[in-house]
Amino acid sequence: MKPVFVLLVSTAWTFTGAQYYYQGLMDYLENRLLAIEDRMLLWHDQSHRYHTELLDFKKLTAEAVDGLKNQHSVMFKDLEGAAVRADRVEREMDSVEAQTSPRACAGMADKVVEQGAWRLKESRGEDESEEEEGDDWEELHSRVSDCVEIISGIRSVKILKRVGAPKGMWTRDPRSSEVYIFNGTSGDDLHQFNSVRDFSRSPGVTGSRLIRLPSDWRGPGGAVYDGYLYYIQRGEADADVQVVKYDLLTGSVAEVAMIPVESRAAVYDLNPETVADLAADDEGLWLLYAPADGEPNIHLAKMDRASLDIEQIWDTRCPREKAEAAFVVCGTVYVVYNTRLASRSRIQCLFDVNDAVVSEEAPLIYFPRRYGAHASLKYNPEEKQLYAWDDGYQIIYRLTMKTKLLV
Repeated sequence: MKPVFVLLVSTAWTFTGAQYYYQGLMDYLENRLLAIEDRMLLWHDQSHRYHTELLDFKKLTAEAVDGLKNQHSVMFKDLEGAAVRADRVEREMDSVEAQTSPRACAGMADKVVEQGAWRLKESRGEDESEEEEGDDWEELHSRVSDCVEIISGIRSVKILKRVGAPKGMWTRDPRSSEVYIFNGTSGDDLHQFNSVRDFSRSPGVTGSRLIRLPSDWRGPGGAVYDGYLYYIQRGEADADVQVVKYDLLTGSVAEVAMIPVESRAAVYDLNPETVADLAADDEGLWLLYAPADGEPNIHLAKMDRASLDIEQIWDTRCPREKAEAAFVVCGTVYVVYNTRLASRSRIQCLFDVNDAVVSEEAPLIYFPRRYGAHASLKYNPEEKQLYAWDDGYQIIYRLTMKTKLLV
């Protein structure tokens, strides 16, 4: 009987302990579930608040974007109106420049007017000193240049096509109809077309005659005259600059001459690829260059077309800074200037080897605004027009000319 009683008491204690254990476990689990529910409620409240804030932010962003779109539309319309007004002003300026002739008057012996010829005898006064001054002028003129034409304006513009690199050169031989293309700023190839019409009709330069030169040309500063190509090359030391005369008919080098350049100075500040610039016309072969890096002005040299000997050198007093190109007409250098961010090109400095045109008193001549900036400008004396390379576009500027008169 006693063992049975002990067993019952033991079983009762065990059952009571298990009941307390399971009750504690259930209380713990219930507390954890309540904590999780509280956190879920907190997360729900936070997500609801974030969602509300996100909707408010989205609404504000949409309103700001709509406002920016409206402002952009207004600004775009204002810019369009400004562009229209700028184009109108440019057309009016071009019209005024075409109707207004430049006057460059520095004194009795330097005046330039629109008449037909030099009248030295009629311009001389009764005073003996004036007569002697006229004789000196006549001697200088006959010694350097016999041409009497200067530019009075730009008559018209013809955009022929767009071929090749942003920088390059194209020109026509004044003594024939052939057109020559220098594509880029260096290389050993030259493209030849029979005429400007053939070039305009060709798909790029594929229809051209490709000429391989015996050496690389450097910069778009070449010239073509009477079947000869004149181009700039660097020597093996990369410091020597040479002018090469190449016979286009026989395909051989006729002459090579050194240029008086002491360093790698470029002749134009805005086109550093142009080491030197050549211009050939009826007066001879002209070379535009900078003798040293520290030289601020562009120098001019007259070369013999046959031997490439330098006959005379001038300091044009035209600064290299902000210069983009230049060309020579009848012994007068016209330097074209621009800005770093390409704007309207303008002839801002003149230099005449006969001292007949004074740069300071000559008015500006503006080129019509086109694309970028001129990489090269080549004058053709037979056609009285410029062959220009502007941001890959080949452009022809037809010029109006007038004759010099000493009064």
